Amino acid sequence: MRIIAGALGGRILKTVEGPGYRPATAKVREAIFSMLAARGVVWSGLRVLDLFAGSGSLSFEALSRGAEEACLVEREAKAVQCLNQNVETLDLADRCRVAEMDVMRFLRGRTYQPYDVIFADPPYGENRLAPTLKAVMRGGWLAEDGYLLAEIEGGLRFDAEAVHEELELDADRHYGQTRIILWHKTSE
Repeated sequence: MRIIAGALGGRILKTVEGPGYRPATAKVREAIFSMLAARGVVWSGLRVLDLFAGSGSLSFEALSRGAEEACLVEREAKAVQCLNQNVETLDLADRCRVAEMDVMRFLRGRTYQPYDVIFADPPYGENRLAPTLKAVMRGGWLAEDGYLLAEIEGGLRFDAEAVHEELELDADRHYGQTRIILWHKTSE
């Protein structure tokens, strides 16, 4: 898999193979970053949180496009090893932190500065999106005017409208078997 655009465009990312791993395809990543660009997201200086990071393709794409820093949360040792190899290969150790732990445990911690963009890509078939979104909002992890983007299986029954009073649904799209949902945090 290659990074699509930015300073690291064309660089190869290692990915994890096996059951439960499905790195975002180039088509899906391009759609995600186009959605965010259409809403005025300029990556320079932004902080990114990547929950259920897997191969980290979304965070590495954001860093390539100018994000200031990224925190990637992943519990599976095999994926963490892959993430750390990518951080080293791409020379991003000064802008990237890998947290080896369960997402819910991580979100019970304390944030000192909320994140501008949060990616959540929970494992398919585990129905972890709703509790993850609640924990993100309860813990103050998303910055004012920040974006939260979820990548879930296309057939999952999930009401994207009724998530949290501070999250306004911006987009809900299907790309094959993948569903991308984008929310914007409002102060209402």
